[in-house]
Amino acid sequence: MKELLKLLEKNARYEVKDLAALLNEEEDAVQEEIEDYEKNNVIAGYHTIINWEKADVEISKAVIFVNCVPERDAGYDRLAARIARFPEVESLTLISGKAEFMLVVNATNMREISNFVAHKLAPTEGVNGTETMFVLKEYKKNGYLFEDEREGVERLLVTP
Repeated sequence: MKELLKLLEKNARYEVKDLAALLNEEEDAVQEEIEDYEKNNVIAGYHTIINWEKADVEISKAVIFVNCVPERDAGYDRLAARIARFPEVESLTLISGKAEFMLVVNATNMREISNFVAHKLAPTEGVNGTETMFVLKEYKKNGYLFEDEREGVERLLVTP
């Protein structure tokens, strides 16, 4: 039920009866499928998208590229597991390109992020280098646009 997963990804608050109607399925079958997905970690969690700027809460966020060396017989998995355990790490992704990992890190201010990189991440065995970029503003997250597309956008005057 790929369609079920797509619907839940867009809105985890759908009622089972509404999902069943949208999918033209029985409610019990949809409920069982959801429970199976949760049990097998296909659905790994439910999250609320928060626009912290509008909530007037100060948080700092950074994207960090990490260069590292794969371990024999484990590749990047053990190092990823160590890095993922840091509470500051919101997400960790193995990527291709100029670095092996891309992290998204949250803290209350930039100094905390700097301390995280200097005292926790960089000294981690297997980490060869990091590149940190601070997030200045989020416009869209998980498919949700924080500002109306038309706000602050003026049309350009077209002249012949």
